[in-house]
Amino acid sequence: MNETSLRRRPLEWWERRKLESNGCHARDWSAVRVSDATCLDAVRNVEFVGSVSLGILRPERGNAVENVRIENCVVGDYAEIRNIGVHLRNCVIGRGARVVNTALVEFEPEAACGVGTEVGVLDETGSRAVTIYPGLSAQAALLMAREPKWNERHLQPLLEEHLETVQTLNVIGDLAVVENCGPLRNVSVGREVTVSGARSLRNGSIVNNAAPGRCMARVGDGVDAENFIIEDGMADSGVIIRNCYIGQGAVVEKGFSAHDSLFFANCSLENGEACALFAGPYTVSMHKSSLLIGCQTSFMNAGSGTNQSNHMYKLGPVHWGILERGVKTSSDSYLMLGAKIGAFSLLMGQHKTHPDSSQFPFSYLFGDEKGATVVVPGVMLRSCGLLRDEKKWPTRDRRLKRRLPLHDRIVFDVLNPLTVDKMLSASDVIERLLARPADDDRFIRYRGMKFTRAALERARYLYELAIYKYLSKFGDAVFGDTAEPEGEADEWVDIAGLPMTRRDLQRAMEARSVGELEGAFEEAFENFGRLESRWIARRFPERWRRNPEVIADYAREFDRMVEEDRTRYLDDLTAQNEMLAL
Repeated sequence: MNETSLRRRPLEWWERRKLESNGCHARDWSAVRVSDATCLDAVRNVEFVGSVSLGILRPERGNAVENVRIENCVVGDYAEIRNIGVHLRNCVIGRGARVVNTALVEFEPEAACGVGTEVGVLDETGSRAVTIYPGLSAQAALLMAREPKWNERHLQPLLEEHLETVQTLNVIGDLAVVENCGPLRNVSVGREVTVSGARSLRNGSIVNNAAPGRCMARVGDGVDAENFIIEDGMADSGVIIRNCYIGQGAVVEKGFSAHDSLFFANCSLENGEACALFAGPYTVSMHKSSLLIGCQTSFMNAGSGTNQSNHMYKLGPVHWGILERGVKTSSDSYLMLGAKIGAFSLLMGQHKTHPDSSQFPFSYLFGDEKGATVVVPGVMLRSCGLLRDEKKWPTRDRRLKRRLPLHDRIVFDVLNPLTVDKMLSASDVIERLLARPADDDRFIRYRGMKFTRAALERARYLYELAIYKYLSKFGDAVFGDTAEPEGEADEWVDIAGLPMTRRDLQRAMEARSVGELEGAFEEAFENFGRLESRWIARRFPERWRRNPEVIADYAREFDRMVEEDRTRYLDDLTAQNEMLAL
């Protein structure tokens, strides 16, 4: 006989006597059910309240139900339940699950378990709230936050329909472990998930989508969480979170605290603090005294003491900003929001004039003694670190070994239609700026930023090298053999790690269901290469369409420049090591 098929049945009179002799009691023994393979020797000191059903228990395998008040529960085959301080109430314990040494596990009727929680990202006043649910992608979440009117009028009715299909389970899933924890109230624990040493969990879901045996979802020691979803991610070592979503491959640990924040694929957050943060894929903050507040990031690396402010004591914390893909901040950098920092830039010092450097990617931004922003455009292109980042990001994708259905679509290319288009536009702006005389302090001012003439002249050259390096990767798209050379070049936008055309974005925003919305993002991701080639054929004027030898020469010069930076760095590292040697 297959033990897993054994039906549950009412107790026989002698089974009741056996349980009573084991220290068990019930208000209504007729509501207690067991299977023929339930070993009653494994059931001790149990108070049964309401309807309770016990599955197969094998003491030799460590299965037992001991020292617990259990109310309206179904206990799966081969489960272990021991030493529950208050009670286990209104839940299903999955096959092979362990719930031990825990203060309380209970579910209220129709508990939401975090699904549908509104997270007030960017603007802390809540005007850009994102509704969280299992399966939420960074792309869908960004649209909710960045297009609040569309979210309210178009998406929310679709989400209401979608959330009705999301089954919130009052369950501790198959092979899950809940041990040595404080109270768990309305917290759904997925298949194979481990919750160990958590301080207090309230109204949340811990979701595992991985292949069997590859679960990453975990909550560890000292975690205090309320109104949350952790999906194929991890919260550990004293984390405090309120109104948060922690997505696939994301790790939040080492005392980090966050409220009203979203963390998407492969983020790593430690020690610091986040408020109203939209942390797109690969956002990293590892240091104490770092505050990320009211901003959108992706591929970011925050230096120690990184700080932002979104409150000027007039209208409340209504200001927010954007750090485009790949921004790094130096130690003790400060940014007054609102601001918009261009892709792959390095922010240093104090910036208090709400800079918008989005037209100038790959820049250094220095804050002067008055908090104004001095921009050195394009100089990050010389760094060997850019190519290292582009190569390391895919290898550090924690999602891949788990065989997950990937929610967030990520294009890792540093040089892509968005950053290259910005360099093309910046080249035209630089020509206009160089035609103007400098001010008395020898700076050229533009949109609240300061430039030196030498920096602009160097940027013009660096941008040109990088554009030709980009073109060197393509053949027919550059030289006119594409299938669709006619027409106007598409405008591109970066939607939380996914560069896509504005035309495709508009189609996504016209979706008639959440599934159709995610399908539009998936289609844009799959068609990226084809659309990129078409864009190249349409975007570049004749002056860029030189023969292959010239493009290759510029590309080699770009590579030489980067290799020179690498060599210089390694030589400096060698000198430092020699200085420090015994």
